[in-house]
Amino acid sequence: MGKKSSKIIVKHSEITVVQVNEQDYISLTDIARHKKSDRTDDLIRNWIRNRNTIEYIGIWEQLNNPDFKPVEFDGFRKEAGLNSFTLTPKQWIEQTNAMGIVSKAGRYGGTYAHKDIAFEFATWISVEFKLYLIKEFQRLKENELGKLEWNIKRQLTKINYRIHTDAIKENLLPQSLSKQQISHVYASEADVLNMALFGKTAKQWRHENPDKDGNIRDYANVSQLVCLANLENLNAVFINEGYEQSQRLEKLNQIAIQQMQILLDDRGMKRLEVGDEQ
Repeated sequence: MGKKSSKIIVKHSEITVVQVNEQDYISLTDIARHKKSDRTDDLIRNWIRNRNTIEYIGIWEQLNNPDFKPVEFDGFRKEAGLNSFTLTPKQWIEQTNAMGIVSKAGRYGGTYAHKDIAFEFATWISVEFKLYLIKEFQRLKENELGKLEWNIKRQLTKINYRIHTDAIKENLLPQSLSKQQISHVYASEADVLNMALFGKTAKQWRHENPDKDGNIRDYANVSQLVCLANLENLNAVFINEGYEQSQRLEKLNQIAIQQMQILLDDRGMKRLEVGDEQ
């Protein structure tokens, strides 16, 4: 079971979503709890012994699991529908080598299923609940995608900053400086960018925001991060060309104002989006 987990609220019920082998699995136990909080295991067992359920999860396994045991699956399928037939998730997993349903102990314990299977279970519980579950699950994925895009842009900024600091090392630093002196020069150059874009140094920002973790760039919006990545590249070029720091700060500030005006203008953002599509 993967370590990453998220919570979504569906019809006032908290539903856990976890990552298993980079796939989304949803808690069947939480879904069952929405219907009968004191009989979650019974509900899951009644569902999994159903002939239609066995057909569905068996075909899902055949399509997605090369290690699935079809002979054992056929045995369960033949018995399904008999009054004497019983089946638990654990039996299904162990005897067929299934991967679409998993059991987990510990903090997020319970029975989980791949989203394809979990949605089928939700249908069995309540069609209305299933529709709300899909809606909230999609909202979760959209939020995660937005955070991923932000993190990618943040990493791009850091990579570009490495280029920028390499230019400082090669062009501005005299030989035999102490580590403290080198660090001071790097901080000064970082603050050239901070001043150009944010109008303050990292130290000033920390003084104004003593209750916040991280640094000024961790609280930048997407437009600022895009602009910052451009400024880092340009500053590296200006350093290589021998511009004094004061000259670079003036140039970078003018560029930052111009680029932010474009990025914050709706028409400018639309032009960028059209350019990306082309």
